Amino acid sequence: MGLLDGKKGVIFGVANDKSIAWAIAKRLKEEGAELAFTYAGPVLESRVRPLAESLGVKIVQPCDVTNDDEIEAVFNTLKDEWGGLDILVHSLAFANKEELKNEFLQTSREGFKLALDISAYSLVALSRAAAPLLEVRGGSIMAMTYYGSTKVIENYNVMGVAKAALETSVQYLAEDLGKKGVRVNAISAGPIRTLAAMGISGFRKMLDIVEQKAPLRRNITQDDVACTALYLLSDLSKGVTGETVFVDGGYNIIGM
Repeated sequence: MGLLDGKKGVIFGVANDKSIAWAIAKRLKEEGAELAFTYAGPVLESRVRPLAESLGVKIVQPCDVTNDDEIEAVFNTLKDEWGGLDILVHSLAFANKEELKNEFLQTSREGFKLALDISAYSLVALSRAAAPLLEVRGGSIMAMTYYGSTKVIENYNVMGVAKAALETSVQYLAEDLGKKGVRVNAISAGPIRTLAAMGISGFRKMLDIVEQKAPLRRNITQDDVACTALYLLSDLSKGVTGETVFVDGGYNIIGM
């Protein structure tokens, strides 16, 4: 008997078999959850569908999170197929590479808008669309963030600002949805070798520093994050909302 037997969950952000969202999906499936995946564009579809099939995921839909019509279509499908929803995983972030190479001072207006839209506002849009389904039996929303939201991380730039907006959105959404029995939390994960992370200049140096300085003296894995996600998305955390939980080997507690 699994922790999530009978639960229904949709995951936004599975990109490939190295992505954090994929590790979370596997862990949720192992605990009995029935899942749905989304993808943005044909390139990602070619990667996501085989992964979905390997877990027996039947609902796989396109969703550009900057497009409200596509968001609505996803949740209309979930309503028709499931009637309700228990879990929403937001593992989405994007910024143009140019914005991560120059100084933050050089961030373009369009680059700022795009990063905030995809990385932060999408959580608001998805939560709003999911709320009527999550309210049916109470549910849990979880987003992915990073330490660069509160501390300056070299080359993280506009993504740090977007993650700060995401974390504050988690708190405001927790207040709005809490009265309806829906919890909203975030995981702040340490650096992990994913496709998205490798686009950050100096990422390998970040891994080396964390391994040397974090109390656990190692980098975390996708499965480390997935285990905490299981906690936040299950009844084990039924009294927890509005929180950002660090899964970074303790790196965030270290000063000089």
